[in-house]
Amino acid sequence: MQLIDPILAFHTELQQIRRDIHAHPELCFEEHRTSELVANKLQEWGIPVVRGLAGTGIVGVIKNGNSAKAIGLRADMDALPMQEINSFAHTSQHDGKMHACGHDGHTAMLLGAAHYLSQHKNFDGTVYVIFQPAEEGGGGAKRMIDEGLFDLCPMDAVYGMHNWPGAAVGSFGVRVGPMMASSNEFEVVVSGKGSHAAQPHKSVDPIMVAVQIAQSWQTIISRNTSPLESAVLSITQIHSGSATNVIPDQATLIGTVRGFTNEVIDLLERRMQAIAEHTAAAFDANVQFSFKRNYPPLVNHADETAFAAQVMQSIVGIEHVDVQVEPTMGAEDFAFMLQNKPGCYVFIGNGEGEHRDFGHGLGPCNLHNPSYDFNDDLLPIGATYWVRLAEAYLSL
Repeated sequence: MQLIDPILAFHTELQQIRRDIHAHPELCFEEHRTSELVANKLQEWGIPVVRGLAGTGIVGVIKNGNSAKAIGLRADMDALPMQEINSFAHTSQHDGKMHACGHDGHTAMLLGAAHYLSQHKNFDGTVYVIFQPAEEGGGGAKRMIDEGLFDLCPMDAVYGMHNWPGAAVGSFGVRVGPMMASSNEFEVVVSGKGSHAAQPHKSVDPIMVAVQIAQSWQTIISRNTSPLESAVLSITQIHSGSATNVIPDQATLIGTVRGFTNEVIDLLERRMQAIAEHTAAAFDANVQFSFKRNYPPLVNHADETAFAAQVMQSIVGIEHVDVQVEPTMGAEDFAFMLQNKPGCYVFIGNGEGEHRDFGHGLGPCNLHNPSYDFNDDLLPIGATYWVRLAEAYLSL
C-alpha cells in the first residue's frame, strides 16, 4: 500500500482520538463533546472552523492557493442507542450508547487527513472537512444542507466513506449508481370492534384483518415489482390485545420498506395503502395508513466514482478495489448530499474482527452489533485516501 509517511507517524495519536470518542459515545444531535473535540483539534492545527450547522455539526476550512475550486469530505460523528458488551479499555462509558457503526473511526480518519492537509498544502483550492451529526436516523446531512452547508461552504463535489466489516483491510468497494437503499417506515392501525373472545360473531376482529393485510402485502414484491428490481417490505412489529378472552378494538402493523429507486418506493407505498384499505373494507373494518420517507437511495455519480476509484487504486492497487461492489439495503443520509452535489460514497474494508482487543464480546464484528469495534489499522489507509482524493481533485 502506498500510504503517506507522516500519516503513518501520526497513527498512534489518531488511535487515541478514535478510542476516546468510542469511550464517550453521543446520540444524534447530542454530539457536544465529540463536536468540541473535533473543533479543538482543527483549531489546534490552524484550521478555521464553521460551527453550529445542525446544532453540533463542524466544518473545517483548509485553503491554499488562488483557485475557486473546492471539495467536501464528510464523516459522521453519532453513536447508536444500544448497549455495548465489550469490556476492553475503551468500551463505552455511557450505558445504552455505543459506537457500533464505526463513526468514531470515520471521524478519526478525517481528522488525520485534516492534520496532514493543514501542514502539507499540496493543492490549489479549498478542502472542506465536514463532521456531520445524526446520521443514525436523525437526517443530520439534510439538516446541515437546509441550514446552509453548501451556501456557506461552496464546493464542487462531496465525498463520503464507511467502514465495511467482512471486507479485507486494505480493500475498497464502490459502484456507479445506487449503492445503498432508500429507508422508509410505515404504520397501519386497523380499527375493528371488540368483543368477548367467546362471542367472536359480535366483533370485527382487527387481528384477523391485520393478518390478511400482512399476508397480502407479501405479493407486492413477488407480483407488482419487476423481478429485475430489488425491494424489501418487512413487518417488524405487530401490536394488539391485552387479555386471552378479549378480542381487541385495534391492531397495529409497523415496519420498513427499502428500495434503490424512488419509482419502486412509490409503487410499494401505493399498493400497500390500497391493499390495506380494501382488505379492511372487506371485513367491515377501518385503517389509518401512514408511510414516512426517511432517507432517499444513495446514488453515486459516474464521473466522481471513476475518479475516486482511480485514487483508491493508486493507494492499494487495482486488485483491491471492487468497482462493482454489491449494493446494500442499508441506508445512509449522505444520500441527501449526493442529491445536491456530484460525488461518491465508498466502503473501506474493516476485516473480520480479529483486530479487536482482548475483552471484546463474543458476537461478530458486524455493524450495529454489541461486539463491534472499528479496526484502527484503517486509520492511516482512510486518511491517506482522503488526502490523495483532495490533492488529485485540487491538483496544482
